[in-house]
Amino acid sequence: MPELPEAERARAQIEKVLGREIVAVDDRDTYVCRPHAPGEIAAALIGRRLTAAHRRGKFLWAETDGGPDLGLHLGMAGRILIDEAPHEPWDRFALEFADGSRMALRDKRRLGRALIEPDFGHIGPDAALISRDAFRERVGRGTMALKARLLDQKSLSGVGNLLADQTLWQARLSPQRVSGELTAEELDHLRRVLRAATRDAIKKGGVHTGAFIKHRKRGAPCPRCGTTLERATIGGRTTFWCPSCQT
Repeated sequence: MPELPEAERARAQIEKVLGREIVAVDDRDTYVCRPHAPGEIAAALIGRRLTAAHRRGKFLWAETDGGPDLGLHLGMAGRILIDEAPHEPWDRFALEFADGSRMALRDKRRLGRALIEPDFGHIGPDAALISRDAFRERVGRGTMALKARLLDQKSLSGVGNLLADQTLWQARLSPQRVSGELTAEELDHLRRVLRAATRDAIKKGGVHTGAFIKHRKRGAPCPRCGTTLERATIGGRTTFWCPSCQT
């Protein structure tokens, strides 16, 4: 499932087509392009150019030259592809440019989104950019389990199941800890580790490259100390951690 690092790589893909004139838009998929009717996004974008690509958590948007912003979300399996041959029916949304290039949202599971003038007011600060004080206030509160708090997109945006497990393992913190009981020092340490894990995942190609991720299976040993990993459902998601390292 795409998380913040995958969304950041998708944002970098969008940057490749900045400045190119849009001459055609495939917005026929009424589920992916909801609430817009077919042709509505096309009417808003044809003749315009994308001028900047942004990301907040897992959400993407591109500014245009005088027109509306284009919002994109990868869903559970989506990718942003540039200049690849069209694939029916997996290309759910696409832009074609005057120079012959093409950008597509390819999504086998049809859970991505494309819309104009997106509203991201419901999500918290980006997990890779959140300040120390904001992280302390948003993460270090309440009685929610720490893993669940990291997954709460209203608290901070971009952390998914794998990145949360990787980060907590690196930080040596139990996913079952009550978030409001962490000290300021523990929260600062967690924020530094989260930012480092995110940068590393972006550099290496995605969250799946994390040192802990390949061990997320029943009976697997901790890659640091060899203890058999624990497994439980926390925050509605399957969670793995080391009972020896993550106390």
